Amino acid sequence: MAEKLEILLNECKKGRSKSQEALYRRFAPAMYGICLQYASSEEDAQDILQEGFIKVFAKLHQVQNPDAFPGWIRRLMINTSLERYRSQVILQRVDDVRGEVPEVQGDGIFEELTCEELVAMIQTLTPRYRMVFNLYAIEGYSHQEISETLGISVGTSKSNLSRARAILKEKINQNYGSAIVR
Repeated sequence: MAEKLEILLNECKKGRSKSQEALYRRFAPAMYGICLQYASSEEDAQDILQEGFIKVFAKLHQVQNPDAFPGWIRRLMINTSLERYRSQVILQRVDDVRGEVPEVQGDGIFEELTCEELVAMIQTLTPRYRMVFNLYAIEGYSHQEISETLGISVGTSKSNLSRARAILKEKINQNYGSAIVR
């Protein structure tokens, strides 16, 4: 499998359009899912995916190890998503948030909530909250990494994550009843 990917990547680096199309078809579905996590709509996710693949083909020469390609393309798509919003969204400063936000704890939520429903709820978050939530909860970034990536303070990252969780908790309680999330 890695050998086939290596051949495909080498052909793409040579500018062979059929190989580029094959690479796109192979990775686009998974990369679209990543873009969708950060986008405010399906159309926005498609735009990010398109922009991301333009960067993939422009920067493909950076990939020396085919085993590293899946992680490399994932990171590139996340960064493309973040770049799109960095210029459009000002993340809420920590001192703009008033009061404590309770921590979300789930009991049995995943038995009631489908993946599609959860993604749809996450997409309703404001871009600033969605970015921090996705980077922390889905991508596994630390608050320090989020701070550096988005150009915000660690406190702002923590605050935005807390608010995102509280908003999601409220949405889940509205849809599934307060017995689900405490």
